[in-house]
Amino acid sequence: MTGAKRKKKSVLWSKRNILRCEDFKQWGRRRLPILEWAPRYHLRENLLPDTVSGMMLAIQQVTQGLAFAILSSVHPVFGLYGSFFPAIIYAVFGMGRHVATGTFALTSLISANAVERLVPASSQNLTTPRNTSLLGLSDFEMEKIGIAASVSFLGGVIQVAMCVLQLGSTTFLLTEPVISAMTTGAATHVVTSQVKYLLGMKIPYISGPLGLFYIYTYVFANIKAVRLEALLLSLLSIVVLVMVKELNEQFKKKIKVVLPVDLVLVIAASLACYYTNMENTYGLEVVGHIPKGIPSPKAPPMSVLSAVITEAFGVALVGYAASLALAQGSAKKFKYSVDDNQEFLAHGLSNVISSFFFCIPSAAAMGRTTGLYSTGAKTQVACLISCIFVLIVIYTIGPLLYWLPMCVLASIIVVGLKGMLIQFRDLKKYWNVDKIDWGIWISTYVFTICFAANVGLLFGVVCTIVIVIGRFSRARTLSIENMKEMEFKVKTEMDSETLQQIKIISINSPLVFLNAKKFHTDLINIIQKENASNQPLDDTSKCEQNTLLTSLSNGNCNEEAPQSCPNEKCSLILDCSGLTFFDSSGVSMLAEVYMNCESRSVEVSLAHCTASLIKAMKYCGNLDSAKPIFFKSVSAAISNIHSNKFQNLSSLGDQSEV
Repeated sequence: MTGAKRKKKSVLWSKRNILRCEDFKQWGRRRLPILEWAPRYHLRENLLPDTVSGMMLAIQQVTQGLAFAILSSVHPVFGLYGSFFPAIIYAVFGMGRHVATGTFALTSLISANAVERLVPASSQNLTTPRNTSLLGLSDFEMEKIGIAASVSFLGGVIQVAMCVLQLGSTTFLLTEPVISAMTTGAATHVVTSQVKYLLGMKIPYISGPLGLFYIYTYVFANIKAVRLEALLLSLLSIVVLVMVKELNEQFKKKIKVVLPVDLVLVIAASLACYYTNMENTYGLEVVGHIPKGIPSPKAPPMSVLSAVITEAFGVALVGYAASLALAQGSAKKFKYSVDDNQEFLAHGLSNVISSFFFCIPSAAAMGRTTGLYSTGAKTQVACLISCIFVLIVIYTIGPLLYWLPMCVLASIIVVGLKGMLIQFRDLKKYWNVDKIDWGIWISTYVFTICFAANVGLLFGVVCTIVIVIGRFSRARTLSIENMKEMEFKVKTEMDSETLQQIKIISINSPLVFLNAKKFHTDLINIIQKENASNQPLDDTSKCEQNTLLTSLSNGNCNEEAPQSCPNEKCSLILDCSGLTFFDSSGVSMLAEVYMNCESRSVEVSLAHCTASLIKAMKYCGNLDSAKPIFFKSVSAAISNIHSNKFQNLSSLGDQSEV
């Protein structure tokens, strides 16, 4: 008896160990996505496009790294480090396959506030250059990067803490209008910060509320101080960049490799400045000395963490919001999923670990991510390959960039922000879909340009919550009893054979960003279950189960999906009488549901649609105009399906007779 008990205990213990091992492996794959995709990497299919994309990305990383380091008020070489270390760390921990992490304009602008506040320019006169193991830079430069690294460290700690607290689920509050307005407003701030380089002027550092307007007031008051040489070179650089990038975009299907105009412009401008001695002849400001190599890691100064907590929260929230939007867009475009909490961890570790290597705060950038799309990148290997080329620049080519004019670098920044600035076009969409979203966009943008990106983001989120709560409190839901009466009416008017093809779903709640994802998931699950079901049913059960009356209250399905005939095309009717209001996110999701159902050979009809919903659907979705989609009632939609069936049957009969 004792032996049997011991044997039983040993079996249970071995099973428990096996379960723990499996749980640990699953946890490791979830927290280290590289363990999931790296073993499945196809060298023949993916290596070549990833290599080409990596080379093109490296050019963007180097030019933007130099530019955004200056934007962050630190030496340009630290931008090269910020283009190297965060990209490696995100490739290990991140889930976005086309997300290019590195230096970022918005986080650089936020960290510059802390650098300029805690290291005033007057202290530069008290320091002298020194030749030490730390790059041979002055105490003044090392003090500034220490502040920027502290902002990066604390911002990363905040992001990791948010991952531990599982706050990724709250990202539904970061709606599309809020993110669009915040990034557009922040891009306006970045362009304003580059005006002094574009015009060749000496402008004192101005920050705080309404700082953007004070800068332009100073520029117009001192317009005579503009250097004509810098202005002409800036205009020429912007025209060349825009024209070549537009040509690359138009002919990207015909040419395999786009022209790296950023690299060509940097080389040409550096050579021209060197041979004509523009720095001394015309007084143009250049990048200056860039040290070789990477210094030994060093912890950022912890004594200043309490002084940079405001900027750290701004870096954590703004950087994550912009990066998550790009990751979700990449996942939607290429049909894979992204875990919001894992993205918190990936970006948090990218900031924390990189801060020990003198890096400024990092995040994903729209221009670099779009570049990966256009060059055909397949996986994060493209980012890792770009890091190899960035490393080559750090150790060999970096010092050759001494003569690069700052006005050319500023032009590259401004043109790189084109994707954010043209988001003004979204206003037309929001006006046609939901005017409240339009108002949120305008107000968030105004708060962002008047104060800062983090203030605008906070205002947008609070404004969205207040409006949605107010709208939900006035919402009415549809009574299920009315739908049961409709079920009886349909059963008495139509024969069971026709009814087998019709599925009716009642939407009993508003469709907004709060429940749009769940609505899409539940509806697609219903279609998948119904297509996978092949169990035989008698005629009575078919009649009863094929009229699907599902109440979607906040996206929750209350009844199971019906059984259907596997060889018949299913017709789906969405009763929108309970859809009392919607926003742009909800309409976009409804249009996506329509497209997904059509791709699964499910014919979709919408009943009881308001005029505003019909207008918004036609504006947002690529609807089939050859057949009617919107109907005044469920009965009208069923009659249309009924008539279409008999038309198809008669046409088949005519063909068989022929």
